[in-house]
Amino acid sequence: MSSRESRRASAPVTLGITGASGAPYAVRLLRWLNEAGVPVRLIISAYGLRLLAEEAGIDGVSGLRAATGDWSRVELFESGDRGATPASGSAPSRGMVICPCSMGTLGSIAAGTSRNLIERAADVALKERTPLILVPRETPLSLIHLENMVRLTRAGATILPASPGFYHHPQSIEDLVDFVALRVLDHLGVDVDGPRWSSGGASAFEES
Repeated sequence: MSSRESRRASAPVTLGITGASGAPYAVRLLRWLNEAGVPVRLIISAYGLRLLAEEAGIDGVSGLRAATGDWSRVELFESGDRGATPASGSAPSRGMVICPCSMGTLGSIAAGTSRNLIERAADVALKERTPLILVPRETPLSLIHLENMVRLTRAGATILPASPGFYHHPQSIEDLVDFVALRVLDHLGVDVDGPRWSSGGASAFEES
């Protein structure tokens, strides 16, 4: 492992939460990152806070803190502060996730407009060639949505739709939420205890 790769492996993950439906995915992802001891730079848009309340019953930052465990490694940034640490390419980063990612945010990143800190941090991830994972939930998708996703994929981003599988025979909504959050963590290289796909045998899904 190179010195740059070593620094990146211990660096924070930037997590952006925007106003797309799918707030429970963000809650589970943040909790898993906290349980794994991964430093997090957290940015929540105003509409992201609104959806946390409407979809997850979480009232503001204090409610999110209570729902996601140990925040000793979480650093919170204002979405409007485009001069904060996540906006700098010099700040070490393990990668960035926007979960959920609204189509407005995705389109802005594709256009490079950087209207707020979430979008600027994503722009930095692309230019610095660090992982950028976008978790949209929109359906159906227009041609504009699809073209923006293609453009971002060509630029180096990973488009990871919030589309849970069913081969693990989920028994609850939480099982479906975990499926998507775990896929995000896999792409970040974060190891957590959770179900893993395995080939062969009577069942193709097992607990790690």
